[in-house]
Amino acid sequence: MRWHEANPRRRPRSREERPAILVYCGALRTERDYFTGLKRALGRTAVTVEVRGDGKSPKQLVRRAAEFRDQRPGKFTEVWCVVDVDEFDIAAAIAEATRERIHMAVSNPCFELWLLLHHADCRAHCAGYSEVAARLKKYVPTYDKSRLDFTVYAAGVSDAIKRARDLAPPPGEPLRNPSTSVWRLVETIMENAS
Repeated sequence: MRWHEANPRRRPRSREERPAILVYCGALRTERDYFTGLKRALGRTAVTVEVRGDGKSPKQLVRRAAEFRDQRPGKFTEVWCVVDVDEFDIAAAIAEATRERIHMAVSNPCFELWLLLHHADCRAHCAGYSEVAARLKKYVPTYDKSRLDFTVYAAGVSDAIKRARDLAPPPGEPLRNPSTSVWRLVETIMENAS
């Protein structure tokens, strides 16, 4: 007998009740590989995570995510866009995301900061991708943004969440460098996975 059958207060979630999270990534590979790896590492869970990559600007990415969601009404309980600050107008993307009821996971300066936080703290200003990638390669010498191996990061997910939380600016303050809100999405996926 399964536990949920022995406990009448707990009934298994039906397919329709399972949370479904849509994750749209600004990069074609790195972020997509990370979230696909996270999903695979969690195994069969109570959450469905669909990951899509699109090399668009953050504002265009929000629009694409909203269009994809709207073509599948009721399928997704949450929609997230994962973007880097780079040279983009993040304020416009965040405003668009707010209008569209889409969550943003923004990394300043880049997603590689989130990866670095799996291995080490990072509180000093980062000039850009090249600087963060150089720091990351001290811990992951084989790092290649076109082929991310999630297993290299799996053991450090909890540490990365804690370190990223510590970098988070207070509500209403602009994004600081370095900072990343990717931890919010990862935590949401993990909380819904059980």
